[in-house]
Amino acid sequence: MGLLKKLLELFNSNKKISTVQKQNIEKTSEMLDENLFWSIISSSLEKSNNQDSQEKFLVNYLTKLSPKEIIGFRLRTDKLLYDTYNSEMWCAGYIMNGGCSDDSFEYFRNWLISRGKETYYNAKENPDSLISEVDEDEEYYDFEGFWYVALTAFKKVTGENLYDFISDDFVTNEGNYPNFEFTWEEEEPETMQKICPKLFEKLWN
Repeated sequence: MGLLKKLLELFNSNKKISTVQKQNIEKTSEMLDENLFWSIISSSLEKSNNQDSQEKFLVNYLTKLSPKEIIGFRLRTDKLLYDTYNSEMWCAGYIMNGGCSDDSFEYFRNWLISRGKETYYNAKENPDSLISEVDEDEEYYDFEGFWYVALTAFKKVTGENLYDFISDDFVTNEGNYPNFEFTWEEEEPETMQKICPKLFEKLWN
């Protein structure tokens, strides 16, 4: 009975915390501090050995943050996705995954972020640097679940939908991606090879 009592006390405590947090949630466009963001990603890589365990670690970690910080984590993710929405990065994703639709490009860039700060910024500067991430045991380079870790954590903590608390002045997100023209075509492989020569040589058949 003692264990059951403790579990009930913990459950009731969590309910009270969630109620207080929900009352104090305000809409925000403030991103999580970038150093903290990358520190969380780094910890998730150190504490996991596959995407499932990394995803679970991130959700668990984020539930320890305030609701505003959880929103900020998602907003920082959106900004990093926004900053890599371009033809050259799409070329890298296309080569690495043997094709890349709109949705696949989102999941590819989520995977990129999940690999950490150094990998992200190296690839942002030169997508062909992702040759260092090529693993013969990997079939695809994507991480759809990463896109939703903040939403899941926010729901656990508050019972609310995170999207409802993003203010309208946050514009570096999926709905506002810049327009661009592709600088490569699958029908002309040499155009892809020019952008990502190492990836092309290693992966394109």
